[in-house]
Amino acid sequence: MSETTGREAPGARVPLYERILALHLEEPDGPLPRPMRRALERRHPRHPEPEAPEAGHRRTGADVAVLLDEHFARPGARPGDLLHALHTRYLPIHPDEHIRAAAERADPELVRATARWLVRRGGDHCALAVGLALLAVAGTEDDTSLIRTCGLLSSWYGALAAHALERLPGSAEHLLWLAERVEEWGHVYVVEALCGLGEDPVVRPWLLRRACRGDVLDGYIVGPVARAARIHEVITRPDADAEVVEHTGQLLQTMTECAGMGMTLSHYPHAETVLAAHLRHLERARPGARAFTTVAWLVRGLAGALDAEAVRPVERWRPYAQGYAALLDRADWCEAARQARIAQDPEITWLLEREWGRRLRAFASL
Repeated sequence: MSETTGREAPGARVPLYERILALHLEEPDGPLPRPMRRALERRHPRHPEPEAPEAGHRRTGADVAVLLDEHFARPGARPGDLLHALHTRYLPIHPDEHIRAAAERADPELVRATARWLVRRGGDHCALAVGLALLAVAGTEDDTSLIRTCGLLSSWYGALAAHALERLPGSAEHLLWLAERVEEWGHVYVVEALCGLGEDPVVRPWLLRRACRGDVLDGYIVGPVARAARIHEVITRPDADAEVVEHTGQLLQTMTECAGMGMTLSHYPHAETVLAAHLRHLERARPGARAFTTVAWLVRGLAGALDAEAVRPVERWRPYAQGYAALLDRADWCEAARQARIAQDPEITWLLEREWGRRLRAFASL
């Protein structure tokens, strides 16, 4: 997903921002309700997507920049004058150098007023995309609520919102707020921005514990997260807490199956150190369903059964795979897995849908 165009007719009755805000108020502490979020993301049939510029990605926002230059140079121009013209342009949903330059050439107060109008009043994604791009240049601390709310429609606007928030006071707090309320590609964009703030005393603890969620897109962020959080420095401590241990397992599992997406286990410079420390923590910890499923997938991943390219050569990981496999055979781990199955734990249920999962010692009698 890389670009967007209009989704509703100019002058739509309810501004897109208001629709996003209404959905957010239904679930203020989590992502927008997925079915309704999908409906907001859907392209309006009256506004087919223009073709990408023939010159390629480097020229993506150039046509929009020309339109903005003309608009800002015209005396008495109103923000609403842009709406129809924007529907004919190919609009980037990522920060764009051409649009940024156009905003920097114009009067900051005019740019700011135009951006706020487009975000608050625009009825479609064209207005929202350009408004956010302009706020990334001319926005102030007063615009954080606008930017965060738009960022909740995150697969389309997570990248623009994260970029806009990065330059404002309190960026760490605002990005963390958004990170807890976005999914899919939006989560990728916001976590990437947070990795750039990895030294922040509030951001690093979050990166150590909550950045990866088990989504397939984690493959794109696992490397930046491991580097920014410096996981190898924390997991090797004897007092590393349970959340750090659990999240480290998720990172390691992701690294065993993300070739072509991000940093694989084979290319992680601290792989052996982190594997050994993670294994030591699990050997002493009380087993649970989450740990059992993570370890089961890790054993498969270290053997190359999930993504052979990510773990070449597999012989390198054999001692760790054997250590994890031994945990799966321990009586207390088996009992924890059986109790989780009885409780219909979703991760154990998912594991048992695999033939190899049903062969694990914990489930041999089923």
